[in-house]
Amino acid sequence: MKILVKILGTKSRQRYAVRRLVLMAQTVLRAEYPTLELEITEIKEPAEIAKYTPVMIAPGLVINEKLVYDIWIPSKEQVVAWLREAIQEAETVSR
Repeated sequence: MKILVKILGTKSRQRYAVRRLVLMAQTVLRAEYPTLELEITEIKEPAEIAKYTPVMIAPGLVINEKLVYDIWIPSKEQVVAWLREAIQEAETVSR
């Protein structure tokens, strides 16, 4: 199962922090969903970021084209919950 993840941010340090959280969340979820595959893309250009959010000073996270946050760096548990929700939605659609 493939989940599309986009990390939004103009600052590499912020994108790196979010990427680490996403990868940690993937590790947690692999026990439950062994076929889980994340396609991670980093969006760095302000014009591209603006397609998802007007917030440019903080990183953002988009999962399956849905903006899940854009103000703060979330906890690993929050990222796990968002990814689990995306997985469950994908499973519902594929049935």
